[in-house]
Amino acid sequence: MTQGNLNSPTLSARWLAVLCLLVGLAVSLPLTTALAQQQGAVPGNTLGTVNDAEVWRQIREGAMGTVSIPDTKAALLVQSEGDNWRAWREGPIAIVGAVAFWTMFFVVVVFYLVRGKVRIQHGRSGRMVLRFTFIERFSHWLTAISFLVLAATGVNLLYGKHLLMPIIGQSAFATLTEWGKLVHHYVAFAFMAGLVLIFVLWVRHNLWDRYDWGWIKKGGGLLFPTEHPPAEKFNFGQKTVFWAVMIGGVVLSFTGLNLMFPFALFDVQQMQWVQAIHGTVSQILCLMMVAHIYIGTVGMEESFHAMSTGYVDENWAKEHHRAWYERLLRRRAKAPRPPAAVRPAPAE
Repeated sequence: MTQGNLNSPTLSARWLAVLCLLVGLAVSLPLTTALAQQQGAVPGNTLGTVNDAEVWRQIREGAMGTVSIPDTKAALLVQSEGDNWRAWREGPIAIVGAVAFWTMFFVVVVFYLVRGKVRIQHGRSGRMVLRFTFIERFSHWLTAISFLVLAATGVNLLYGKHLLMPIIGQSAFATLTEWGKLVHHYVAFAFMAGLVLIFVLWVRHNLWDRYDWGWIKKGGGLLFPTEHPPAEKFNFGQKTVFWAVMIGGVVLSFTGLNLMFPFALFDVQQMQWVQAIHGTVSQILCLMMVAHIYIGTVGMEESFHAMSTGYVDENWAKEHHRAWYERLLRRRAKAPRPPAAVRPAPAE
């Protein structure tokens, strides 16, 4: 290259243009980056008035971006609360729940082996009294059977992947779980209907009364074969189960409806805790039902007969619910007796 070419006006103009471009980039790049940081487009040491730690905290908690599709939930960047939900589901709900359930089952078995069946101390009298009407028994069994179906299908959702799928295979497990989910959804409405019925029928019988403290002090007469403390239609133990089912059932119904129709009231993070609450409360109710089913079947003589036929032996009523039985006798005594049937005189 010759000296004359280097000093040509055209070449000098080109070098000057390149130099101006480099200077412009050097000046504009910091300004552009600073502006982008202020508008929230580029993370930096500052983001408006918020530092990086605060920005990433908001992202982990579910910071929303913007999307052009109708499903705005897709704008959720990332949220680490999902890890907390998974840890709770795979930890306390699954592991602790299973340990607590089988511990309760073991305690009930040992109690039965030590205490045996609670029998009628004075034997059967042969005279029966009506304890539960048809609508009461229907409401009880509607709630009980639907709860057992919900418990079975719910247990499969929680434990089936680890216990059942290795046995029956992925395809069969997927089909079973899909049908189980549908059953769970529809049977839930029967459970909610049962809750309403038993609340209307029995709430007045499950309020605190003067016999409850005596029942508590004597342990309901279950620990030792002594005289049972008097009780109204329901004793304190039955009242405890009633209110646990009512409160727990309302929680399960509310959370279950939100799981069936997600995001109507709650966002993604809140839905995770809705599911955690649903699983936890259902485990607690399952624990209580182990004891309730034991007392209502093999644990106490005549208990299952009361809810299957509606009638109990008079001696059972006297021993377990003496206040209710005496009130029943007083009501009978006050009731007007039907007139005696008049037979026509024989023809002469």
